[in-house]
Amino acid sequence: MVEHSPRALRSPGPMLEFLRGRDVLVAGWGVSGRSLIEPLRDIGAHPVVTDSGAKALAEAAELGLEVATSVELERADLSRFALVITSPGWRPDSPVLVSAVTEGIPVWGDVEFAWWVDQARIYGPVRKWLVITGTNGKTTTTQMTHSILRAAGIASVACGNIGLPILDALRRNPGPQVLAVELSSFQLHWAPSVRPEAGVVLNVAEDHLDWHGGLDAYAAAKARALTGRVGVVGLDDPVAGSLARKAKARRTVGFRIGVPADGELGVVDGKLLDRAFTKAAILAETSDISPQGPAGIADALAASALTRAIDVAPQFVKEGLAEHKVGPHRTAFVRELGGVEFIDDSKATNPHAARAAIMAHPHVVWVAGGLLKGASVDDLIEEVGERLVGAVLFGADAPVIAAALARHAPEVPVIELDAGDDADMESSRSQRAEAVMGRAVRAAAGLARAGDTVLLAPAAASLDMYDDYTHRGRCFVDAVTALEDGDIGRAL
Repeated sequence: MVEHSPRALRSPGPMLEFLRGRDVLVAGWGVSGRSLIEPLRDIGAHPVVTDSGAKALAEAAELGLEVATSVELERADLSRFALVITSPGWRPDSPVLVSAVTEGIPVWGDVEFAWWVDQARIYGPVRKWLVITGTNGKTTTTQMTHSILRAAGIASVACGNIGLPILDALRRNPGPQVLAVELSSFQLHWAPSVRPEAGVVLNVAEDHLDWHGGLDAYAAAKARALTGRVGVVGLDDPVAGSLARKAKARRTVGFRIGVPADGELGVVDGKLLDRAFTKAAILAETSDISPQGPAGIADALAASALTRAIDVAPQFVKEGLAEHKVGPHRTAFVRELGGVEFIDDSKATNPHAARAAIMAHPHVVWVAGGLLKGASVDDLIEEVGERLVGAVLFGADAPVIAAALARHAPEVPVIELDAGDDADMESSRSQRAEAVMGRAVRAAAGLARAGDTVLLAPAAASLDMYDDYTHRGRCFVDAVTALEDGDIGRAL
C-alpha cells in the first residue's frame, strides 16, 4: 500500500518547478498512467488523461479527472500542456505524440518522470537504481537482484516492467533505499535521462522490431541501461557484448557462462566467480540456482554483478540466489505422465527465449505459436531442429513457423491447429483459446513417448488469442492436468 502524506512533500525543485500550476497530458490509462496521477498532483500539476479506449476514459472521468479523446486532441492546440507523459506502449509516431513534438512540448515516459521525481527528492532521499533489461531473463534477474538485496538487509523493492510502477515504489513509506528496476525497450526509449547506479543488458535478440523499426534501434534503446556508474553486459550474447564498446557508463564489466577474465564474472567448476569487483570471490554454487540451466545461470551472474557493483558482500549474493525460486510459467515443471515431462515456459515470448528453453532438453515436442512481432524463427529452427521430435503450432503466426520447419527441419512431424476448429463464434475468446490449447496439448502428448519433453515455449507473444502469457500458461497447465495415460504416444 502506498502511504505518504502530501503535506510532508518538499518543493518540486528546479527540474520539476515548470509543472507547478500547469496542465500535463497523461497518454494512456493503464497501470503506468494511473501511477502518475498522485505524483503530478503532489507537485502541483493538473493531469489530463487521454486514451484510445472509451471505457478507460470513462473510468478516469469517474475518478474526477479531466479527460480528452485522441480526436479532440488532434484538433486542439496542445500548447496548454507543459508536458506529455506517455505510457511505454505508445509508439513515437502516435499522432498525439507527433503533434506534441511538433509544437515543442516535451514528451517523457513514466520512467523518465519517475527518475526526475526521485532526483527532486519529492518522496525522500534519492534511491539507487539497479536497471535490468534484455530480450529475455529480465524478470528472473530482477527477482534475483531483489532477493540478494533482501538477504543483505537492504531496504529494496522490485519495480518497473515487473508489475509495480516505479512511482508507486517511490511513494512507499518507509521508502526503499535501492530499486531493482526491470525496464523494457519501450520504457528505455522514453527515458533518456535515467543514469542508474548499475545497469545490465542481458541479451539482445529480434523482438518488438515492429515497434522500434529494426534491430539497431531496439539495441540502442536497451543500451540506455549502460549510462550510469557501472554497466554490465552479457558477453555470451554477441549483440549485448558489443554494447560494451559503446557504453557510456563510467565502468563496464561483463559476465559469461565460462571462465571469467579480469573484469568479468563467470563460472568455474560449478561455482559463480567474481573477478570484476575483487581479485577472485566465489559467489554461489550453480546447483543452488533456480531455474537450472544456462539461462538461469546467466541471470544469476547478472544479478550478482549488479549487487556487487553496490558492494553487497559475496555471502549475501550466495544466500539471496539460494532463496530465489523461479516464478510461474518460466520453465516450470507441470507433471510427468507415461515417462513424458510437461514443461510450461509460456514466458518464452520470442525465438531467443524459446531457444534457451528447447536447448535444455534433448528430445522435445514443441508447442509454439502466437504473434512473432516481426521476428524470424529460421535461425532458431536451424539450431534446435535436431532436438525436435514433433511440433504442434497454433495462433496467428503458426503458418510462418510451419514454413520455417519445412525449410530447416522437414523430418519433424508438424500439427498446425486452427482456432476455429473447436469452438463456434458464439464462444467467448477465452473459451476458444482454452479449446485450442487443449487440442494442442493432446496432440503433443500423442507425438511424445517416454523420455521426451512436451515443452510450451511459444517463441511468440500471446495477445492474438490470450489475455497475456500467464493466461496462456494457465491454459497449458489445465490441459496437461486433464491428460490421461492413454493420451501419450497415441499418434505414433
